[in-house]
Amino acid sequence: MINASSGLAIADYAVVASFFAVMISVGLFFGGKQKNMAQFFGGGKQVPWWLSGISFYMCSFSALAFVMYSALAYKFGWLPITISWLSVPAVLIGCRLFAARWRRAAETSPLEFIERRYGNGMRQGLMWMGLPMRILDDAFKLLAIGTVVGAGMGFPLHGAIIASGLIILSYTFLGGLWATLVADFIQFFVLLAVILVMPFLCIAKAGGWTGFIENVPPGFFRFTADKYNWTYMLVFFMMLFFNLSTSWSMVQRYYSTRSEKDARKVGYFVCVLLFIGPPLFFIPAMAARTFMPEIPAERMNEVYALVCKNVLPIGFVGMVIAAMFSATMSTLAGDYNAVASVLTNDFYKRMIAPDASPKQHMLVARIATVLVGLAVIGLTFVMQSAQGANDLFDTANKVFGIFLPPIAIPIMLGLVTRHITRRGGVAGLGGGIAVGIATFVAGAYRPDLRETSVIFTITCLATLLGLLLGSLFFRDDTEHDEALTHFFEKINTPSPVLEGPPARITFWPLVSGGLATIGTVLIVASLATRPFEEIRLSVGGGIGMLITAGIFFWLSKRGK
Repeated sequence: MINASSGLAIADYAVVASFFAVMISVGLFFGGKQKNMAQFFGGGKQVPWWLSGISFYMCSFSALAFVMYSALAYKFGWLPITISWLSVPAVLIGCRLFAARWRRAAETSPLEFIERRYGNGMRQGLMWMGLPMRILDDAFKLLAIGTVVGAGMGFPLHGAIIASGLIILSYTFLGGLWATLVADFIQFFVLLAVILVMPFLCIAKAGGWTGFIENVPPGFFRFTADKYNWTYMLVFFMMLFFNLSTSWSMVQRYYSTRSEKDARKVGYFVCVLLFIGPPLFFIPAMAARTFMPEIPAERMNEVYALVCKNVLPIGFVGMVIAAMFSATMSTLAGDYNAVASVLTNDFYKRMIAPDASPKQHMLVARIATVLVGLAVIGLTFVMQSAQGANDLFDTANKVFGIFLPPIAIPIMLGLVTRHITRRGGVAGLGGGIAVGIATFVAGAYRPDLRETSVIFTITCLATLLGLLLGSLFFRDDTEHDEALTHFFEKINTPSPVLEGPPARITFWPLVSGGLATIGTVLIVASLATRPFEEIRLSVGGGIGMLITAGIFFWLSKRGK
């Protein structure tokens, strides 16, 4: 039976409030420690690989994992696990090809190497094409978390959007990349507390593994289903590969490490997490097909929320909301910092004030962070009033199909081969986008042209053709050819490990205190509002978080 209750208990609100308070404390902790752009945007190349890896993983998905993919799991079964596992080879190949090269090429902005490789025109073109795509994607993800938490959990929709957007903005504004990384680390354990518990509760509700397997529809464990065939999988894999190899927030995690070996470790670690995570995420929705078979189609995007309200006690529902916020906040915080780095380095520093002081750079960096955050929140409300989440998801995929290949392909090829000339890069960027937009317009007469796979494939081919023809007919002059030689000498030469001792990891007390705060609030708020028999799981989850906090506190003492 579907739990139709729309309200949340006081204990749930208390847990969410404690989670938000911890996130703000992270920003305050790192607020005074960021002295220059290398620290604010690149972590001073001192970030441990395991911290960067967890942050990369947290940035690789959002509330859509709880919304659309859980709906697919309820309807088709194993399908979303297959789709999610495509990220593993995408990250692995991207890591092997580009991790070390990103660390050699970038310092404080993922686009700063573009000018040396292709010239300032290409640098500015990629910036102004990439900015709206990232802001649109972030706004959609913020709307997704607001929708699922608002509609499915009973948390106020507008309050969810504003609270999430402003909290992310606050700690990213204050603490830069380090605050984002540590917030991601804390959010990872909040998320872990939920995804480790949910599968076992839902399988038990379904009658154990035997009852679950026997009662699901035929074909429930097939790798593909419906329109999601292997052709779709191939196209989606290419989109993941392009995005995960060139996304501004992802590549930050590569070039902020101490060495190229550490940069590769980031990718390998992420692959392990991306392989383990999907079954834990989607088994609850799969199991719900047996004990909640009557969920109507119009509520399909609320599947995960409905399942949680069916199997979880109060208090732990608040943990689920915090986990959903965690998944989206990590992605948005990474993008806020990365987009601000591009605005500061590739626009302000390059085009407006080349001789500005480090203090002015830091001021502009924080102003850029605020502007990006407010733009995302504002666009989210425009989207929310204009149309539904399903239309937005489809629209967002089409936008990525048009703009992702022309942006990603020149960047990737620019890191591995010198045979693409500067004008060839511009031709690939401009030609790919022009053909992609023309294909979308022609879709008004031929609707099949607006399929994401069709737009993406046509745009890829147009981009590659533009790169090839532009490079054949417009060769680099001697000056540019010499500059390109110097560029690839640097790109092809392994960079040394950062000199000096590794940065002292001083954030363990912050992590310990944050997890202890959330765990304590979970226990106390649950016990204060319900009999112990009803909230045993919430108390157990709180104790688990306290034990985890104790381990990190011990690590802080051991470090000293």
